[in-house]
Amino acid sequence: MRESFEYEVNPQNIRKAEMIVCIPSYKEADSIGFPVAQADQGLDRYFHEYDSVIINCDNNSPDNTRQVFLDTPTRAPKIYLSTEPGVKGKGNNFRNLFRKVVELGARAVVVVDADLKSITPEWIRHLGEPLFQGFSYVAPLYVRHKYDGTITNGIAYPMTRALYGRRVRQPIGGDFGFGGDLAEVYLNSRTWSQAVANFGIDIWMTTLAMNQGVQICQAFMGRPKIHRTKDPGADLGPMFRQVVGTIFAMMREFESYWTRVKYSRPTAIYGFGLGETEVPPKVEVNTDNLLQQFHAGFEKFSPIWKEILTKDVYRKLCEIKGLKETEFNFPTDLWARVLFDTAVSYGEVGVEPDQIMDSLIPLYFGRTLSFVKRTKKMSIKQAEEAIENDCETFEMTKPYLLQRWGKRG
Repeated sequence: MRESFEYEVNPQNIRKAEMIVCIPSYKEADSIGFPVAQADQGLDRYFHEYDSVIINCDNNSPDNTRQVFLDTPTRAPKIYLSTEPGVKGKGNNFRNLFRKVVELGARAVVVVDADLKSITPEWIRHLGEPLFQGFSYVAPLYVRHKYDGTITNGIAYPMTRALYGRRVRQPIGGDFGFGGDLAEVYLNSRTWSQAVANFGIDIWMTTLAMNQGVQICQAFMGRPKIHRTKDPGADLGPMFRQVVGTIFAMMREFESYWTRVKYSRPTAIYGFGLGETEVPPKVEVNTDNLLQQFHAGFEKFSPIWKEILTKDVYRKLCEIKGLKETEFNFPTDLWARVLFDTAVSYGEVGVEPDQIMDSLIPLYFGRTLSFVKRTKKMSIKQAEEAIENDCETFEMTKPYLLQRWGKRG
């Protein structure tokens, strides 16, 4: 039997902390011990002059995550926080974190994923140090396999860069740092939603930071991100809906800002350049599945596409449908217009936002297939350059978005 529910376990009765490392989790008993130990070493080595605490923000995991966390030997004190039984979602874990950050009066917070296999004590340093040097938000910069993070590469990075004019390569990286001042902003934001309470949280935090006008930097992590990777064509429904839906929902909130942004500017990089010292683990992609899912989308979602896309964009999609896999190509400017059309329609036309999101998934699979084919023989560095080129195309296509956005309603 599980003991009775406790919202907070604070064995050392910590009331104040300047530096926090947070590890959000749900059912991570088998993996959380390692990031906890690495985080502790990082705090001891690089932040020993500050009062620090390691916090596990958990969704009341049934698998002993709490005990593994509390039993992992550390020098830094630990606090376990949980959502109420039955309340899940990464964003709900973060709400508990934001409250605790304000309560403890922390200056700096570093967040790392609970399933990380590649974390080193230096990660805590890279994400934490800039927060004591005038930066309020620190996004990670790591080498990833070219097919790991396709939502980031194909949607989150090019969209946030074209919209808000900031080149933040991993806007949904999962490992990042933020200042205590931002915790209050996050707690008081009116833009909280069900999607943000779940997987939408990372892009929401990055977008709010960009719109607060605070100092943002990227920290080079020195090692690839190694965690539980997934085939980009595998089950991604809820995550896709929540992340991409949050990007579209935030466009309404911040339209007075992004409609004035003409071009993007680089974001400072803290640490070293993007080297290829270690090769990240390979991500296998089932291209047949991507093509089948793309084609199946026409059977299922054509009526929605006709409603949310312009005639020209829909016609071009029908042309691509006729291509064999060997010659399949989903051009970047067309993909940008698909996303821009969808953003304009989201919450505006008579189609449920979740249905709009579901209808976008087969198109995303088609675009991912095109990217996989185009970058097949490329090194990670070359694939990275291809993504940068895609982002430039998004920026050049932005006038199309502004024109369509202005005609809404």
